Amino acid sequence: MRNATSLLPAVAALLLLTACGSEHAGAPGAAGPTPGSGSAVPVSDPPVDGVRITSVTIPTATPSATPTGHLVHADPLPAAGSGVSATYEVTNSGSRALTYTVLFDFTTGSGAVMDNRFETVRSVAPGATKRGTVRMGAPAPGSSPVSRVKVTRVTKVPAGEAPPEPGVCPPSGIRVTNDEGDAAMGLRVVGLRLENCGKDDYALDGYPRLELLDDDLAPVHGVRVLHGSGGISTGTRFDDPARPLVLKPGESAVSGLMWRNTTGFGTAVDVPYVRVRAKEGAAPVTVTPHLDLGTTGKLAVRAWAREAS
Repeated sequence: MRNATSLLPAVAALLLLTACGSEHAGAPGAAGPTPGSGSAVPVSDPPVDGVRITSVTIPTATPSATPTGHLVHADPLPAAGSGVSATYEVTNSGSRALTYTVLFDFTTGSGAVMDNRFETVRSVAPGATKRGTVRMGAPAPGSSPVSRVKVTRVTKVPAGEAPPEPGVCPPSGIRVTNDEGDAAMGLRVVGLRLENCGKDDYALDGYPRLELLDDDLAPVHGVRVLHGSGGISTGTRFDDPARPLVLKPGESAVSGLMWRNTTGFGTAVDVPYVRVRAKEGAAPVTVTPHLDLGTTGKLAVRAWAREAS
């Protein structure tokens, strides 16, 4: 009869194996799966205005830290988990350097948008290609899994007329930007802001000078640019009279654009770009407010006014 004492080491080893489950480790020193990692899948969709997504990375499942029963299993990531990204390239087929602003949508298989991101690619020379990566933000609770990234909208302006990066003061010493706008009952208002980021005082007297541009950055004709509200809407301060003002370094002024997108007889007019000069002779800045003017043929402009501190 075998001595019971001699069986103890074997029983202990069996109990240890059972408690650890049946997870198989790799070779000693080999790296395990990276949480949230995934393979970049090539994309062959055609470019949109020179912007093409080249690959999309969707996170894979991560190994569970808590065994279920005797087996260590893989838990799926949370819906639309962080780590979704896409690589893209921007190619300028034009004849002048351009700055691109691209809207990317992160969507489900059925096309529902779970997140979107803007990417600005500056100073792409004629014939040149620049590459980058766009990443999805943190997922909303209960959101559906993302399986696709697409280019939704591309705007491109001459590199020398693009609004500056945040915190950067252009050589003119004047930073001109537009806001996201507001819409209610067919009325549209987009704000313009001018900041004196230079070292000298800057004088204004009147209204910004505007040039409306189409998708090809060519002038749009047939739209009346009106100083004041032009009867489009009242109570908006667009009829406040123009007054001379001097902005000291660090001070700002505001203006605005107002229109209605009413569509009646005729062809609706859309104006994606507006070239803005703060005053006669000022350096131009091209902004992208996307004016859906309908068939009204009118755009109201507010005079420059000192921004309230």
